[in-house]
Parts: sequence; C-alpha cells; structure tokens
Amino acid sequence: MEKKYKLTVALLFLAAVLFGCSFQSEKEAVNGAEKTAEAVFNSNKTMETNHEVDGFSLFLPDRMEVKEASKSNVILKDGDQTYIVFHNSLENATSQLGYKAAKKDSALLLESFKDDKKFGYIRILSHDEKDNYELQVGVGGVKITTFTTKDRLDNDSKALMKVARSISNSNRTTATNVQE
Repeated sequence: MEKKYKLTVALLFLAAVLFGCSFQSEKEAVNGAEKTAEAVFNSNKTMETNHEVDGFSLFLPDRMEVKEASKSNVILKDGDQTYIVFHNSLENATSQLGYKAAKKDSALLLESFKDDKKFGYIRILSHDEKDNYELQVGVGGVKITTFTTKDRLDNDSKALMKVARSISNSNRTTATNVQE
C-alpha cells in the first residue's frame, strides 16, 4: 500500500511539473507577441486585400467578419472577440501619430518598428481581469485594438499586424497624395 501511495504522489508531482511548464509566463507571452508583430511588419510578403469597406481595402483573416464600417472605422468580430480598426486616411504609412498617442499610457510593452516605407508599433496594456490584455497594433495612420488573453496575444498580434499592413499598403497612394 505504501508503494502505491509513493507512486501516486510521484506521478502527481510529475504531472504538476509538466503541466506547469506548459504555460507561458506573462513576460514570455508579451515578448512572443512583440517578436511576431515585428516579423509580420518586416515581412517582404505583400499583404493582399480581400475585403472592401467604405473608402478603403483590407486583408480580413478567415475567422473575422465585418460588423460595422464607416469611412474611418471598422468593427471586426471573431466569435466573442471584437477588434476596432481606426484608419486615418490623412496620415501616410510612416506616420507616428498613433504611436505618440499610445505613449501616454503606462504599458507592459510599447515597441516600434520602422523601415523606409512604413512605421509600426505594438502596445500591450494589462487589464483588470487576470491574464487579459489590451492589444493595440498600428502601421502609419492605421491602429487596431482588441482585448485578448495571454494565450491569444501571439496569434492576435500576428493577425492585427497583417490587417494594419494591408490597409496601410493598399491605401498608401491616397495618403501620400494628401500629404503632398
């Protein structure tokens, strides 16, 4: 009987260790989201648009759908999750306006990315609920915000950066003409 007890305790301990190791810490999740957003931002792959809304085009991941759209705002849904897209057509792809506004909040992460053609950023704020975060991704005059969980930070940062890049790229000519 004592042998079974020790074996059970050992198996429970092993299961707890393995189970605990499979979870990401907040720091790991935030750093992973940053690296993913930066990789998508720096990707040479063209972000093809697949959806038209009032006045601009965007790439819409399969799982997302447009709930509302206006000249500068789009509400996207993925099940229970809402994404708010803001598009300022007067700002070009290198605009830092959204980034400068994002600096006003105390964030877990605020990182910017830049190349010759565009400027982007990712901001992650902690939320009142445990393991919930406000994620904001921007490129030029485009910013997208959602509330997400630690487990979804990486996937959401990837999807949001793809959407932001697609709007910024597909509408570059209009924004550049306004700036001239």
